[in-house]
Amino acid sequence: MSTNKINNQKILDDIHPFLEKILIETYLRGKGYTMKSLKSMPEEEAKRLMKEASTYASCKLAEVEVKAHLMQALHDAYINE
Repeated sequence: MSTNKINNQKILDDIHPFLEKILIETYLRGKGYTMKSLKSMPEEEAKRLMKEASTYASCKLAEVEVKAHLMQALHDAYINE
């Protein structure tokens, strides 16, 4: 594995929590809630919404990672021609 690939993975690892938080907040906002508003609702409802938001964020992050790996593979294939 090249240093570039190691550095790219490091960047993905570092940005992962930041993107996850943004995606969770985006999902909640789309449902009319915020992280703060979850604190004032019944625990079961808040847990359900957070589970939905986490699932949404996980799926979106997986998409980002697949696209990043595809772009790296295309780049590597182009460079190695």
